[in-house]
Amino acid sequence: MFDLTGKTALVTGCKRGIGRGMAEALAAAGADIIGVSATLAPGSNVEQAITGMGRKFTAHACDFADRDAVKAFANGLSVTPDILVNNAGTIERKPAAEHPDEMWDRVIDVNLSSQFILSREIGAKMVARGSGKIIFTASLLTFQGGITVPGYAASKGGIGQLTKALANEWAGKGVNVNAIAPGYIETDNTQALQDDKARYNSILERIPAGRWGRPQDFAGPVVFLASDAANYVHGEVLVVDGGWMGR
Repeated sequence: MFDLTGKTALVTGCKRGIGRGMAEALAAAGADIIGVSATLAPGSNVEQAITGMGRKFTAHACDFADRDAVKAFANGLSVTPDILVNNAGTIERKPAAEHPDEMWDRVIDVNLSSQFILSREIGAKMVARGSGKIIFTASLLTFQGGITVPGYAASKGGIGQLTKALANEWAGKGVNVNAIAPGYIETDNTQALQDDKARYNSILERIPAGRWGRPQDFAGPVVFLASDAANYVHGEVLVVDGGWMGR
């Protein structure tokens, strides 16, 4: 049920962190990977890891702040992937009263608008085919407000609702749409929190699992949602947070 042999997965934001962890997990389960990041050159570390497993890897660079570039990328694909992992994202930290329009616009464009555009363009082809899996990367801030990240919180709240909206329309057409909501994970996006030792430790104290998460913690969840084992799972936001939300 969890075998992805013969499948193709498109993973955005695959160059590092959670995206790389998910791309490698899907490859380990048998899928070939179309990797996309804002800057992704042939021969990257993620490509080497995936081809080292005997899988195919195709690299693409796309600026997710440019909706025309996202449309062109989606419509230029030679194949419709079986699995779409919408993981690309960014974060801007500034108190709300000082948060400039430029920060807000960039975060919303990258984290929400481009995710919808890519899902619409590829999802339409999945619907026409009658099969497909779409997986978004949500966040704890899909449910909570966060601090000094109003655009990020708004974008990730939107991802939760977009997941449900697309699932409502496409569940009966063979396309599963779900999301994974990471907790506090040791990646580039949380480096500012990791560098603030007081904040890092205060977060750690609230995580029942007793540690921050790692990219490899998403291997099982992404393979599950991409596989036949999740065929009756629609519109779900699967929280992977070491128990944070249950506290």
